Amino acid sequence: MTVDLFHRREGAGTPVVVLHGLYGSSDNFGSIGRTLSAHYDVVLVDERDHGRSPHTSRITYPLMAEDVHALFLRLGLKDVVLVGHSMGGKTAMSFAQRWPELLKHLVVIDIGPRAYAIGDHGPIVEALATSDLPNKTSRQQVEAHLARTITEPGVLQFLMKSLYWAEPGKLAWRFNVPVLQRDMGDIIGAIGHEVVQVPTLFIRGGKSPYIPREDLAQIKEQFPNSRVETIPFAGHWVHAQAPEEVMDLIRSVA
Repeated sequence: MTVDLFHRREGAGTPVVVLHGLYGSSDNFGSIGRTLSAHYDVVLVDERDHGRSPHTSRITYPLMAEDVHALFLRLGLKDVVLVGHSMGGKTAMSFAQRWPELLKHLVVIDIGPRAYAIGDHGPIVEALATSDLPNKTSRQQVEAHLARTITEPGVLQFLMKSLYWAEPGKLAWRFNVPVLQRDMGDIIGAIGHEVVQVPTLFIRGGKSPYIPREDLAQIKEQFPNSRVETIPFAGHWVHAQAPEEVMDLIRSVA
């Protein structure tokens, strides 16, 4: 069953729909969205179990793609430039496999269609799951708990952006930690093998391990009408580290 996704919409022109990555929200593309909305109809989306969208009992790429499709129908969107980072990129690729007729162009930021090792996500989601929010009385207590496992300051602060006061005295995560922990295998898994003919731009961080050179042949096989652009100085958070370059690339296909 699809859910009504929270979204922010601003501007007019070619529709540009943006999907965030794991543990993120539409806020991650707020600055880029505001800038692009001067010339485009920009829709920033919170995917299921993230941000202000509903929490559910299951998270998979087919389900997330169906949510986005329902949003397209609700907003009457077509000829869309669909942009997705990381997990959102896999959702966007899954969408393109099923509803290519609704897309003008696909933009995938620093993720491929294959499965990935769980890597740091295992310790991160375990730290989130053991944060014991009912017994925490301050954000500082939660941050101290996470910092025992998550030593990279940028990652820690990114996660803390999703901690909020659900009501006075009650802290909560905006992402659905139990479902993310249980379904992490699906989140790091591959999308289907269907070939996508939609024109596709892959934006790759030169310092990121997510699209290594050895993956390029498989990407070209599954996305024959694609090109890969590398931003040499960027890591996985390409849109945060190189916003102007990412916006220029989106403009080039919109």
